[in-house]
Amino acid sequence: MADAIVAEGLIKRYGDVKALDGIDLRVPEGTVTALLGPNGAGKTTMVRVLTTLIVPDAGRATVAGFDVVADARALRSHIGASGQYAAVDEYLTGFENLEMVGRLYHLGVKRSRDRARELLAQFDLDEAGDRPVKGYSGGMRRRLDLAGALVAEPPVLFLDEPTTGLDPRARRALWEVIDTLVARGTTLLLTTQYMDEAERLADDIAVIDRGKVIARGSADELKSKVGAERIEIGVPDPRHQEIACRELVSVAAGEIKLDQSTGTITVPLSGVGDSMGAEALAEALGKLAVVGVKVSDVALRKPTLDDVFLTLTGHEAEKVEEAAQ
Repeated sequence: MADAIVAEGLIKRYGDVKALDGIDLRVPEGTVTALLGPNGAGKTTMVRVLTTLIVPDAGRATVAGFDVVADARALRSHIGASGQYAAVDEYLTGFENLEMVGRLYHLGVKRSRDRARELLAQFDLDEAGDRPVKGYSGGMRRRLDLAGALVAEPPVLFLDEPTTGLDPRARRALWEVIDTLVARGTTLLLTTQYMDEAERLADDIAVIDRGKVIARGSADELKSKVGAERIEIGVPDPRHQEIACRELVSVAAGEIKLDQSTGTITVPLSGVGDSMGAEALAEALGKLAVVGVKVSDVALRKPTLDDVFLTLTGHEAEKVEEAAQ
């Protein structure tokens, strides 16, 4: 399978801030790759380089076989892009917005109009298509913006934080649209700071922190980096917490952690699979019952992408301060 997107050693600086710090990336044709990271990690800068909006300070990249610097003009007719904020003219109707994009792509009058109607129907905007966009909801504007990125039916699509600001229902609807596009063979590079979004949509995930790719793989492969399941047990009585930690050593596959502020004891497990986790949980509760430790709550947890980010970077994704992109 050929690569639709190739980036090698991309560097981009904004003053003293290195937004991209030697990023390498390959995205095979017809797949979805998510760039996962907090605000300021370099995700938007990466998209801007790949969509020819800014020029890298070093490194090279190709999209659909075109160099993003040397062939920038030719490349633009082969890509579509939707940014963090809907780039629509609120004084035009939805139809007029899409028709205008078609005319800019030199599709001709008839094809531009036909394509606008096709996309309004595809994105469930046909009933609102002849109304000014200023009356659209945030979700409707986001769908219209994505429709605009598809007017020329590009083989490669870039979506930068596509569901930012959307309610859960609108997010799920947009995910379904993305599923349809990918099923038709579109290559998609998606940036997001939402762990569930990356897991739901992406074949491959590149975790970015401070301008570097620090890990790459499927959601399951990344989760394997933080181990198997873990048991979380609430022991509210401080007198019982040390006893519980001592009794659970034989169940744990690594260091047992006690959060004294909440009384939560976390026990890492070595086994994989629901049955092995359940057996370990039953064993742990049995040991605590024998020594009279009172438990307030208990849970069997699987690793999440949040755990991956915390393990790889030492901080939580949402707690990173936003930097210039």
